[in-house]
Amino acid sequence: MRIAVAGGTGVVGSRVVEAVEARGDQAVVLSRGTGVDVITGSGLDAALEGVDAVVDTTNIDTLSASAATSFFERATGNLAAASARAGVGHLVVLSIVGIDRMPYDYYAGKVAQERAAEASSVPWTILRATQFHEFAAQMFARGRIGPLHVAPRARVQPVAAREVGRHLATLAAGAPQGRAADLAGPREERLDEMVKAYATRVGYRGWIPSVSLPGRQLKAMRDGLALPGPGATLGAQTFAQWLGAVDHP
Repeated sequence: MRIAVAGGTGVVGSRVVEAVEARGDQAVVLSRGTGVDVITGSGLDAALEGVDAVVDTTNIDTLSASAATSFFERATGNLAAASARAGVGHLVVLSIVGIDRMPYDYYAGKVAQERAAEASSVPWTILRATQFHEFAAQMFARGRIGPLHVAPRARVQPVAAREVGRHLATLAAGAPQGRAADLAGPREERLDEMVKAYATRVGYRGWIPSVSLPGRQLKAMRDGLALPGPGATLGAQTFAQWLGAVDHP
């Protein structure tokens, strides 16, 4: 098979590419570095010639609902339209567990992304996954306030990005499913404890207080709305196992 991966150089997209090639299929990376811009649509038609399936792992680094919504409507909308023109038989979209329960901030954009896929004439599969183990590193970086770092409280069930990549590659090679079973990590974790453990691992020795940050999305995560429900597929790698492989001084 020939499988195109939008965002194929990112945290998950690069794992999808690895998994596709490990299966013996051909991966086509869709990124600005390969001459494809999913926002403008430039290069998409040529890149999708002869492609059997498209995996959408595109992402934007924003907490703005309007910015996220605009990005995903254009990116996934362009991918879907180009896929239809090219005769692609399967569009697979990576989404996030619980976005319909907390459609705020960045998650509002993911809701818009799912709607763009669902409106496509291309048969589709949407996989909702929980936060990745790398979420701890992102929250450590974002949680800096002057000289201080804070650790936000939230209930999460993080999953390995590599396992998400393998799962997406498997879905892309199969028949369209509509909404696939959610994918989550093997156990629930406290986000603030994850952030502190990550900070220690990379050599940070300062005090990191646990805080309940404002905002509807984080409140919803404290309430457990980002956790998977019954029937979710569970990965194998725990956060502690992932952390043990993180480089440290």
